[in-house]
Amino acid sequence: MITVGVDVGSLTTKAVVYDGKILGYYISQSGHQFERAGIDVFGKVLDKVGLKKDDVAYVLGTGYGRYSLPFVNDKVTEITAHAKGVNYFFPKARTIIDIGGQDSKAIKVQNGIVKDFMMNDKCAAGTGRFIEVMANALSVESLDEMGRLSLQSKNPAKISSMCTVFAESEVISLFAEKKYSKVDIIAGIHNSIAKRVGGLVKRLGKIEEDVVFVGGVAKNIGVKKALENELRVKIYSPEGDYPQLTGALGAAIIAYERASNKK
Repeated sequence: MITVGVDVGSLTTKAVVYDGKILGYYISQSGHQFERAGIDVFGKVLDKVGLKKDDVAYVLGTGYGRYSLPFVNDKVTEITAHAKGVNYFFPKARTIIDIGGQDSKAIKVQNGIVKDFMMNDKCAAGTGRFIEVMANALSVESLDEMGRLSLQSKNPAKISSMCTVFAESEVISLFAEKKYSKVDIIAGIHNSIAKRVGGLVKRLGKIEEDVVFVGGVAKNIGVKKALENELRVKIYSPEGDYPQLTGALGAAIIAYERASNKK
């Protein structure tokens, strides 16, 4: 039995094919037409694993644009999906930090079930979009490069503005005044994100381990290190592209469970 999870995020759309294990996945930019992005990624992931739509027993949508998907059997929130997807890689996970393109979340879980959560979706600070703006201001090409550069810092800058617009101006001023090197400014940006997101985690109460970091920003090793320093715990992440895929994977697993119950 084969199921597919489709996660339409604000920046990227992901799909995972599942039959009790991961058969394949596909990641693409969402653009501004979520329905088209979802249809495109669904078709491409099936092509990648050599399947047709009729081979799929159940399709479940999740993410920012899940209501734009006309071809799915049902939809779940990304919070529920991430909990299930993280459990696949880390069964002992009790706290999930998810930093996506437009929001950040702290989720308490047990055995893949959501117990509580906090979410920042009103401000770009502490999100992937915030890092994108800062990377453009500093002429850094990718989130991965931002992470590698920040690890070279010996004297992280203090970024006082949490508003994306003001923080961008502050970063440009610091760079122009040559008070700090580029790597120190990047490290300061990561520390400011960690402080913002760490506040969400702390509002859930006592931090319970294992702590798992997912979302596209989890591929930035600098943010991960800054979060570990802020929360004073070891933080785990899936390898490779999988930090971005836990939502789509979780949706595929829930789809598999629902299809199995129907059988």
